[in-house]
Amino acid sequence: MTEPQISITSGFDSGNIAITGQKGAAFDLAIVKDHQSDFYQWFHFRLTGAKGTPVKLRIGNAGGSAYPDGWKDYQAVASADRQDWFRVPTSYGDGALTIAFTPEHDSLWIAYFAPYSMERHHDLVGRVAVTPGVTHERLGSTLDGQDLDLLTIGDGPKQVWFYARQHPGESMAEWWMEGALERLIDAQDPVARSLRGRATFHIVPNMNPDGSRRGHLRTNAAGVNLNREWHGPTPERSPEVFNVLARMDATGVDFAMDVHGDEAIPYVFIAGFEGIPNWSEEQGRLYHRYRDILARRTPDFQTRHGYPVAGRGKANLSMSTNQLANRFGCVAMTLEMPFKDNVDLADPRHGWSPERSKKLGAECLGALHEMLDELPAR
Repeated sequence: MTEPQISITSGFDSGNIAITGQKGAAFDLAIVKDHQSDFYQWFHFRLTGAKGTPVKLRIGNAGGSAYPDGWKDYQAVASADRQDWFRVPTSYGDGALTIAFTPEHDSLWIAYFAPYSMERHHDLVGRVAVTPGVTHERLGSTLDGQDLDLLTIGDGPKQVWFYARQHPGESMAEWWMEGALERLIDAQDPVARSLRGRATFHIVPNMNPDGSRRGHLRTNAAGVNLNREWHGPTPERSPEVFNVLARMDATGVDFAMDVHGDEAIPYVFIAGFEGIPNWSEEQGRLYHRYRDILARRTPDFQTRHGYPVAGRGKANLSMSTNQLANRFGCVAMTLEMPFKDNVDLADPRHGWSPERSKKLGAECLGALHEMLDELPAR
């Protein structure tokens, strides 16, 4: 009986890796840049034929990635069934990321974070869309011809927008969406029932289907960072933002959350809009009120660590949170989850995970329930 050949492949939804060399079970690898862009950090590939064999997978161009500080104390994830994603021994040095371990399975998927495939996206949209009281709409087409999905839930007067995966490699953002949507459509959940009667939710589970399928870290099919397009999106460069912002202009926005992942900071946190030209003290109060409620509700969220606050008038209005807060006078925020772990509540086997992302999504609805009535009436 011949020994199975040890192989690495990435020719599938969100796959990304290039093989630059192989000697037995030792591979030299490189992450492929986003199309028409210099961004790269997301990887996702399949390792086969290595059960019981020590492997060494060296990603030699990690040091030139978009956020090399993200490799410090980082552990890659792996799964044999694409359901349970666990951390595997990973080290970083001399500009290379090395994953070295002995697989216990014939076939193993290895990724930067647990992927959220476009097939799972379609399953989520389909499952939610058939729920009573939910409306689905195709907002438009991406540059690759994929659909941009919008789910509308509830019939209350407050206009709430949730949107995720402007940066497609931040797959934890759509796991968050799955948790939020599952709670919001639960007919027996009292928080969900109350929210649906007091607000109308406009939800875009994936803002960047093209980048997601292509295995990009940060950009769409044209190499455009969508979260730098909100000051003037165009159908040619950023149809995703163009179509979503047009609908926001039609509905108005009272509360908005843009869901992301952060490569370097090992905490969950939110970023606000402090530097916008149209800043108001009441906006700021309500933003901090939501942040403090969420910190009280879950130990997976904290307020000590996060991004620097922009000075007055210094906000970048090409970013969605700043643009929406300035444009609508609403409470807007960017939620960030770690690629690594929440070190305040570490999980050595899983790190930050799909399951924790989902639970955070549900908890964010609970925090909104507590302060929704404080949002100004239109």
